[in-house]
Amino acid sequence: MSKDGKPGAGNDAGGKGVRVDKWLWAARFFKTRSLAAEAVDSGKIKVGGDKVKPARALRLGDELHIDNGADVWQVEVLGLSDVRAAAPIARLLYAESAASVARRAGEAERRKLFREPGAELKGRPTKRDRRQLSKASGQE
Repeated sequence: MSKDGKPGAGNDAGGKGVRVDKWLWAARFFKTRSLAAEAVDSGKIKVGGDKVKPARALRLGDELHIDNGADVWQVEVLGLSDVRAAAPIARLLYAESAASVARRAGEAERRKLFREPGAELKGRPTKRDRRQLSKASGQE
């Protein structure tokens, strides 16, 4: 990102591109650059359908398949930046495909309807929770 907020005008090393791990971090797909590099190393990031290394330079127009653990994205690179900025600005760095948007919306709906059994449990049970558990299991 440049100082005037335009994507693609940031520190892209004179047009040579930006490292994949830096771009994923700057575009806010991962919270830290080390998590982004780990995802690239483990093969969860593909550029043009091929596994890459974290130091691979991205170019404008590259197609990325991103699996960040929670969601799977299909995006096209619209801007290059190695500087992490606000989310609305980072959103300008890529365009998500229509199929990817539909798939993620379907997955979100599925997760909303079918919650994990232990999702509502947080931490240790209270004394009241333990009494209810023992009553339900017939231990009293």
